[in-house]
Amino acid sequence: MKQMKVAVLGAGARGNVYGDYLLQNPHEGTVVAAADAAPHRLASFAARHGLPDTARFTSWEALLDARPEVDAVIITTQDRMHTAPALRALALGYHVLLEKPISPDPTECLAIADAAERHGRVLTVCHVLRYTPYMTAVKELLESGAIGRLLSIQWTENVGWYHMAHSFVRGNWRRTDESSPMILAKSCHDLDLLHWLAGSDCLQVSSFGGLSHFRPENAPPGAPLRCTEGCPVEPTCAYSALKIYTGDRPSWLVNAMTADSSAEGRLKALREGPYGRCAFHCDNDVVDHQVVNLAYANGVTVSFSMVGFTKEINRTAKLFGTEGEMRLNMNRNEIEINHFSGRTTVVTPEIQPGGHNGGDSALMRSFLRDVRSGGGGGSLTSARVSAQTHLLAFAAEESRLTGQTVDFLDYVKQVHAI
Repeated sequence: MKQMKVAVLGAGARGNVYGDYLLQNPHEGTVVAAADAAPHRLASFAARHGLPDTARFTSWEALLDARPEVDAVIITTQDRMHTAPALRALALGYHVLLEKPISPDPTECLAIADAAERHGRVLTVCHVLRYTPYMTAVKELLESGAIGRLLSIQWTENVGWYHMAHSFVRGNWRRTDESSPMILAKSCHDLDLLHWLAGSDCLQVSSFGGLSHFRPENAPPGAPLRCTEGCPVEPTCAYSALKIYTGDRPSWLVNAMTADSSAEGRLKALREGPYGRCAFHCDNDVVDHQVVNLAYANGVTVSFSMVGFTKEINRTAKLFGTEGEMRLNMNRNEIEINHFSGRTTVVTPEIQPGGHNGGDSALMRSFLRDVRSGGGGGSLTSARVSAQTHLLAFAAEESRLTGQTVDFLDYVKQVHAI
């Protein structure tokens, strides 16, 4: 097996996920260069991969200007910093693994897909959930006729109350103008899966939702701008930053907030950084709940709900067919099929190691295999495929903002014409 040489643009959380895969599977590939604007992130990442100073860059531009001898580039920069490095990397002849979303601009999504095809390069978008054993099993069961002909899907993304406050109220994805709409930033995974499972052309899109709770007028009486400034209701507030970041919540919350996870480091970050702000006094504007309805050419209808006010962080769904009903609970790794004949079947797909229920590792394995073969087999989440499902998110946001049902085929034509 030829070892692939890789450069990583963006040494944050997702860059480390894909980089760690190569540390664990060195026979498949190795990181030979990295770029990040944050010195501490770059230093930590470079140390993990044993990169010399000459292979460390403070910007993606500097790295690509150096023309490193690599087979592929992994781009895990922020949402609005995907297009330029992706287009440049493709033009230089590199294959690309691109973190989702492709871009918060629909025309840029199509431009990247066009560029990948024009240069004959593999460009795989990190829609990792398609690669999980769980979703692979769901797709295979549908295609085998396990519930007859699929007619309807009810799908819910349970964001989780503290995840909502962390990422979409206080964090990097709180504002559309700095990242992208919630339906794209958080739910492009879901729309991608739903389109894949429906297996047809989408014809119509409608959507409703808004930012209802995390607003200044809903702040508790007397609440200051920061949770560290003597808030009178802090001890009982569910969204208290002091509780969330000094309690027993997952470590990724703290890692996103500060490189110093000591008690003193956390408190300093809460006093000075964005994560210590009152959840009702932030500059957020993305929705905290949204529903999307989709109608497909093969008669399948979809009802998707994204909601930030849930206890658990998971996805749940019901798929309705002519011969049975399929219930999905990804956290429990169960697929329950209730056959109309009276029989019930429970399928528990194989559990693979790695994040996103094994999807992260499976994605990397697939991408490196595609690069090694020159991309002849195509990618499950190529730029072209993923751009199409991204357009569903853009159409949904247009419907939400205008209050009108969107003719999806006409919408796609309009975007292509821009």
